[in-house]
Amino acid sequence: MTLRHEAISVFDMFKIGVGPSSSHTLGPWKAALQFLESLTVKDLLQQVQNIEVLLYGSLAKTGIGHGTDIAVQLGLCGEDPVTFDVDNITAKMNDIRNMKKILLHGRHEIEFDPQEDIEFLITESLPFHPNALSFLVTLHNGYTFAETYYSVGGGFVIKEGFSPDEKNETVLPFPINTAEDLLHWCIRTGMNVSEVVMENENAWRPESATKQGILQIWNVMKECMYRGCHTQGNLPGGLFVKRRGFNLNKKLLLDRSYNDYDGWIAAIRQGGNNFKYILDWVSCFALAVNEENASFGRVVTAPTNGAAGVIPAVLQYYILFCDGNTEDKIIRFLLTASEVGCIFKKGATISAAMGGCQAEIGVSSAMAAAALTECMGGTQKQTLMAAEIAMEHHLGLTCDPIAGLVQIPCIERNTMGAIKAITASQLALQSTPDYAKVSLDAVIKTMWDTALDMNSKYKETSDGGLAINIPISLSEC
Repeated sequence: MTLRHEAISVFDMFKIGVGPSSSHTLGPWKAALQFLESLTVKDLLQQVQNIEVLLYGSLAKTGIGHGTDIAVQLGLCGEDPVTFDVDNITAKMNDIRNMKKILLHGRHEIEFDPQEDIEFLITESLPFHPNALSFLVTLHNGYTFAETYYSVGGGFVIKEGFSPDEKNETVLPFPINTAEDLLHWCIRTGMNVSEVVMENENAWRPESATKQGILQIWNVMKECMYRGCHTQGNLPGGLFVKRRGFNLNKKLLLDRSYNDYDGWIAAIRQGGNNFKYILDWVSCFALAVNEENASFGRVVTAPTNGAAGVIPAVLQYYILFCDGNTEDKIIRFLLTASEVGCIFKKGATISAAMGGCQAEIGVSSAMAAAALTECMGGTQKQTLMAAEIAMEHHLGLTCDPIAGLVQIPCIERNTMGAIKAITASQLALQSTPDYAKVSLDAVIKTMWDTALDMNSKYKETSDGGLAINIPISLSEC
């Protein structure tokens, strides 16, 4: 499935939400919110007697590990994933489970037993997309109806029978579906990638609002990184994976003291800039974000939750070790990254359930590589070349999470994606793109062809790969 002709904003690609998965947690949460809106528009909310939720395909097979059932319940309660206090998730779930009641949209209480009313249909899959869920409703008058939604990756949700083209009729000054389109506009206008993207963003809102929103995205990213580097213990879910960001952060800082994020940054800079030191910090940043993600923490899809650590880690590297610590440079970085992600979404997929992990870590690495290259002074062609290099060396990467949890191998893969992004950028900056044999559009097509050929057991189902070859006994999953 290829979703083309969408006008996609930077704020569609970078969404603030809750972990551990944009397609399995944030998407179903948003689907439940959309369903509530549908009930409200039809003036049926107060008439609902009971609701049953059906999870299909990948959502069913790895839904427990990804917290899909939790996300759906929070959505049905009308909670906002951007603002909901993640520390209250457990208490909220306990209340619903113990009382066997749910307060729809915070206004209408009905009987609801998660054990009975959320069904994981692991042997059934709907043809449009593996990540499907249906809401079946019975009203007080006995009337029944259902709506089906698809979580297509990165927190994007499509209602069955509803075309994404109907949702967004915004006419952009520089319409872009492919890397060739983007390069065309750059050459024609003389603008770099981020400038073209900003002109498109101006079709939605004032430039000042876009800049403010992007800085808020970065603020959530850096808070997540900081929190992850200062939280210890085991990750939830039953694998008892030990957090590593905390100990690595402590080891690298050598007891240097600080009280907040700015002090932390200053303390890191005091350690110098030798290669091993920088490499360890990039890994630490990526680990920290995805350990938070695995713990139902607040993260930013970049372009997904499972790959949320790559772009923050590379941006933090740019800020700390490449003189990138200004608001304008941070905005430029994230604008460039977002457009590369949009091109991958339109030409292939950003859903691991459709394309394996190449669609998540691979895409995030390409996004980060392009962003870093532009910010380091690369040409438009070098920027796109960096994205191509990063994805070329993620082609075929499978998604095989152990126990359906976004932990092994997902967390470490973010460190690999970040390092590959930096390497791809360096290669592009030292290369002449006119001599390149592979274009970004060619590698995107190849990624999609590979996704179509990939066995479904390697597409976020936990039916193959590491998920079946690691003999781990789970006590909670």
